[in-house]
Amino acid sequence: QVQLVESGGGLVQVGGSLRLSCAVSRRTLSSFRMGWFRQAPGKEREFVAGIGWSSGRTTYADSVKGRFTISIDNAKNTGYLQMNSLKPEDTGVYYCAADPRGLYGLEYRANQYDYWGQGTQVTVSS
Repeated sequence: QVQLVESGGGLVQVGGSLRLSCAVSRRTLSSFRMGWFRQAPGKEREFVAGIGWSSGRTTYADSVKGRFTISIDNAKNTGYLQMNSLKPEDTGVYYCAADPRGLYGLEYRANQYDYWGQGTQVTVSS
């Protein structure tokens, strides 16, 4: 069983930055891909960013392009989501997700990910 543990959420003002972390319990992740999703109150969960663990290829939702950066640290088995120039509409619970089909490409659909973190709250105040 693969476990994902997120950290780094919090309260930040408009224009501020936060970095979310997602520690993965599995030792070998070369075939994996990771995604970040978010869910605002009353809304569906939406894709934010994705990365291939071995390829390093990335993809982003249009709403966060140029502001968010997804990355991984192989030595720490940890993924990150650096969020800059935050806006009130970025508020929500952020989830990291992973699955072992990274060699098939990146994925933006939540139902394609097998493993999920518990979520971390991000609140952007105006």
